[in-house]
Amino acid sequence: MSSIPMIEQTAGKGAAKAAARRGPGARKPRSGHGSDRRPGFLTYGFLGAVLLASLFPLYWSFLVGSHDNTVLSRGIPLLPGGNFLANAAKVFDSIPFWKAMGNSLIVSCVTAASVVVFSTLAGFAFAKLRFRGSKGLLVFVIATMAVPTQLGVVPLFIVMSKLGWTGSLWAVIIPGVVTAFGVFWMTQYLRDALPDELIEAVRMDGASMIQAFWYIGFPAARPAAAMLALFTFVATWTNFFWPFIVLDPSNPTLPVALQLLQAAHFVDYSVVLAGAVLATVPLLLLFIAAGRQLVSGIMQGAVKG
Repeated sequence: MSSIPMIEQTAGKGAAKAAARRGPGARKPRSGHGSDRRPGFLTYGFLGAVLLASLFPLYWSFLVGSHDNTVLSRGIPLLPGGNFLANAAKVFDSIPFWKAMGNSLIVSCVTAASVVVFSTLAGFAFAKLRFRGSKGLLVFVIATMAVPTQLGVVPLFIVMSKLGWTGSLWAVIIPGVVTAFGVFWMTQYLRDALPDELIEAVRMDGASMIQAFWYIGFPAARPAAAMLALFTFVATWTNFFWPFIVLDPSNPTLPVALQLLQAAHFVDYSVVLAGAVLATVPLLLLFIAAGRQLVSGIMQGAVKG
């Protein structure tokens, strides 16, 4: 069995060989005035309008959360008030906010990591391995995305109950360890991003298919895997329906805990929306931290397309 440096060296030679096979004219820089064009006023204006429209719901939630119900009953002002900290204190006193945030963080991180690993493995198999029934199986996986989630709630709840997982975080984590969208996403990306010559080169050097995946396939899939992890984290963090069914009120995730703020006959919307803003802060920090990787993934997808 060859050593790891030998595999990586062979992979580099395979990449050069793949580039040579594509030929020097595979991607030529565009000539003419098209490459010198810069975004104009209309482009920046449109992007600015999209940005404002995207931020408006968050601003509206903060606006409502910074006042009290007596002010809101007379109409919502256009400027923030000074009651946000008081409403946030009511949120902390009314629900187990920090416990719910910890549960959401555990569920979201574990689910995102498992989806990336299993989806990348499946995508590598569908994109680069040749086995009987692969196309039909991929079509079946994609077709499951058309099935409404609500159809599987009762059978899934029965399974979780038989396993004794109802009320625990495992009942939320296990059903989401792999997704059809993740498999489709990674399959499409690896099909174009990973040349067959690379795999052939490391296989001829004596590497196993698992080594080829780990040292060649997974690094090539990092931009798409980062975007998939981000999408999965956000979807899991904001998921309400299934955790509301399977978790106990004493051990909730954040969306379920925020629902507890709504009383039977009276809803203090300023407190509810203050809690919603607090629940959104981790997502904003995540997007800020992963912004460069997100742009890299988008650009990689555009280049591969």
